[in-house]
Amino acid sequence: MRIGSMTLLVLWVGTTVAESRPGDPLRGKQALEQRSFNPAIWSVSGYESLWKLWGYSEKPAEFEQLVRERFGLHEAPYPNDGLPMGLRKNSGLIGKGISIDCLACHGGSIMGKSYIGLGNSTLDAQALFEDLNYVSGIRRPLPFTFTNVRGTSEAGGMGVYLLGLRNPDLSFRTKRLDLGLDDQLCEDVPAWWLLKKKKTMYYTGGAHARSVRSLMQFMLGSLNTRTSFDREEETFRDIQAYLLSLEPPKYPFPINQELAAQGKKVFEAHCAKCHGTYGPDGHYPNRIVALDEIGTDTRRYYGISDTFGLYYNRSWFAQEKPGWFDDDYAAMRSPGYQAPPLDGIWATAPYLHNGSVPTVYHLLKSETRPKIFTRSYRTQAEDYDPVKLGWKVQELQRPADPSLPPLERRKIYDTSQPGRGNFGHIYGDDLSDDERWAVIEYLKTL
Repeated sequence: MRIGSMTLLVLWVGTTVAESRPGDPLRGKQALEQRSFNPAIWSVSGYESLWKLWGYSEKPAEFEQLVRERFGLHEAPYPNDGLPMGLRKNSGLIGKGISIDCLACHGGSIMGKSYIGLGNSTLDAQALFEDLNYVSGIRRPLPFTFTNVRGTSEAGGMGVYLLGLRNPDLSFRTKRLDLGLDDQLCEDVPAWWLLKKKKTMYYTGGAHARSVRSLMQFMLGSLNTRTSFDREEETFRDIQAYLLSLEPPKYPFPINQELAAQGKKVFEAHCAKCHGTYGPDGHYPNRIVALDEIGTDTRRYYGISDTFGLYYNRSWFAQEKPGWFDDDYAAMRSPGYQAPPLDGIWATAPYLHNGSVPTVYHLLKSETRPKIFTRSYRTQAEDYDPVKLGWKVQELQRPADPSLPPLERRKIYDTSQPGRGNFGHIYGDDLSDDERWAVIEYLKTL
């Protein structure tokens, strides 16, 4: 009787878990390209009048280009009413308006071409929210810093802030709960196509990589109710399936295959333990490297507090998997930072979790890393360095002048500032120059 009962229970659990249908990547692609999951917060008329805020006497002919350049957004590779990736016309409390979607951060550009799933390395979310709020009549200051340095965001801080506005069941709180907000984490945006290899996600490996609900946290940034989250969970199952189908763009320039073959041997001897091997028999180890070993800036690691993790684990987001014996997709405290897969690494500059290293060459030779630098924040061929693999930068001799407008100050990366250290990951320092260039050539093939 005991064995029979246990067997029936296991079968029931298995049946319950199986009720969640597999995601459909085609439906997920369509959802990402055609829908917004946050109600409109900005007015269309305000958006169309941005040029007045910028000091123009009449609407310039190149208005759409100016919008993209000012905010670091990119042309949408799908029909989008003339708006860049990340903005979308939608309905809301204000009627027909404009909302933000996940492609503001996760829609990037390289060699002048836009890609869904490439992290946006040029975005200035601070300017985007400040300008669009102002022209839409929202004059209160932002509740925290959205961007400290252009091309990075405070996505972690945003998640902490927004969850503090909700009860565990996602109903609204009357007073925000302090979950330890830190808005100086300066996070670079990882590529979505890496997700398929990973068991955990986020830079610290703090969440399960197959959690659907974790992908939905940005929906907290609006008046979405629990009903909206429940309704859209299956849509995000499709979106997750689409993310897991993405492949990186191929390196667009000639590759020295003989040198790359030499580099593969060096890579597998020195780098594969953390970053895995590639090709038909490739294996990714899903390794999280302890802080004292990797030696990189710890602000991101400590910036998401245990208080937040415990509250997250009480919330709807962590209660995803049904069945009595299944663990939910809970937040986890890891010992350090996850060494990512390197597929398409040529396209994902800058490097390290805070975007403090502009090229792969700088990553593999730490003494060459610039301390204070800026770049064009454009993504054309002339802005890219195909030799060192990454963005061309201009090294500066002094910090940003405090008299500069904030928009211009955010274009300067100062590695002495909180969360922006470019130290650590010195594994390439022991390579000879020949070995280093060979590894770089090999990385172009991934």
